[in-house]
Amino acid sequence: MLAVVGRRGVVGLLVGRGVVQQHERAESDETGHDGKHPGGHGDAKGGAIEGLKSWDAAKLGRQHVAGTVDYPMNPPVGGDHNASWMNCDGDVYEKALPDVNAVHSLEHGAVWVTYNGSAAEADVAALAERVEKTPFTLMSPYAGQEGAITLSAWGKQVTVDSADDRRVDQFLTEYVQGAQTPEPGAPCTGGLATVPQ
Repeated sequence: MLAVVGRRGVVGLLVGRGVVQQHERAESDETGHDGKHPGGHGDAKGGAIEGLKSWDAAKLGRQHVAGTVDYPMNPPVGGDHNASWMNCDGDVYEKALPDVNAVHSLEHGAVWVTYNGSAAEADVAALAERVEKTPFTLMSPYAGQEGAITLSAWGKQVTVDSADDRRVDQFLTEYVQGAQTPEPGAPCTGGLATVPQ
């Protein structure tokens, strides 16, 4: 009698363990794009971001200037900029932004999501929805960029072809108010809310 109870106890434990493991797998598969686990691919950072371009932050100017700046990359990822930043608290702009104002937003720790005419409308809509839910981000069209969709932070940039590319979530997770931010704690509100004429 004791052996039967013991076996049942062991069987019960094994069955219970299998149920718990299946439940844990189901929960990890359901995390998706809820913002708690961006990307829904386990660890959102997932190591190095494939295709990431980096510039030496110490060599990017940070002076406030009037007028335009000739940036060596499109969109720019840093450099001298206008004293006014674009609001970047999940702001989606329908018109192109002046580089000099958007760069100031990057200095505050924002990620700037840009797209050109090659980006699919569904991707633009999905990215706009994501940006609107993410503080310290802004989005706008950018005709002069090479790839369909580009994500830029201070000294960092990656280009992707679609909104569901895993690197979108990796980049946002790593660089929204990330370690590269020259002015941590600076606001993303109180700047320009509309495109200057």
